[in-house]
Amino acid sequence: MGVTRQKHAKKIMGFYKHNFQFREPFQVLLDGTFCQAALRNKIQIREQLPGYLDGAAQLCTTRCVIKELESLGKALYGAKLIAQRFQVRNCSHHKNPVSGSTCLLSMIEDGNPHHFFIATQDQDLSNKVKRKPGIPLLFIIQNTMVLDKPSPKSLAFVQKLQTNQLVPEYQKQSIVELKKKEGLVKQEGEKRRKRKRAGGPNPLSCLKKKKKKTQEGQEPSAEKKKRKRKRNR
Repeated sequence: MGVTRQKHAKKIMGFYKHNFQFREPFQVLLDGTFCQAALRNKIQIREQLPGYLDGAAQLCTTRCVIKELESLGKALYGAKLIAQRFQVRNCSHHKNPVSGSTCLLSMIEDGNPHHFFIATQDQDLSNKVKRKPGIPLLFIIQNTMVLDKPSPKSLAFVQKLQTNQLVPEYQKQSIVELKKKEGLVKQEGEKRRKRKRAGGPNPLSCLKKKKKKTQEGQEPSAEKKKRKRKRNR
């Protein structure tokens, strides 16, 4: 079963590396429920997770998760001690802490630019994570960690990418920055202005044409007068 589970994880990791640019060290955000399950099942997260993901991993959490564990008292004291060993990532809730699930969801907004994994036992949080493409989900079953298969949302996102119907958010930002460096944004604006100027008729050209017609109308009359004078002589 161990070999099969490892192959399963390697295949899923290949999907996220190829389609969503996940790279080592993998950033894994853990909540209190995952820490509690690891403690109950005697799982050494720091030692076992890199081997399972087949790459270096940085385990991290947020202040909101630690505050939530502290508020729950002695029942989750062990989980709090585990969470405090991990790197604490800055969130936007410094003054007003929120629940751990709400905080973790805020960390993966805007297309998950930091390429976070989410490690949780919270079913409601898991369902919300699955609605966002490109976010690997970790959970614990009995005494083993499991990397969930790509969600239908992630599969549909990749299918759109392959048919050139969608550009990921991280690529949109890089494209805008490249355009600014090369000055392409200004050039596009100049071209549009030139097209607007050249669109309407030029009134001066019309006036010139009228003058030419009057001159052409006067020249034959002058020549006729000259010819008549010569004949009279």
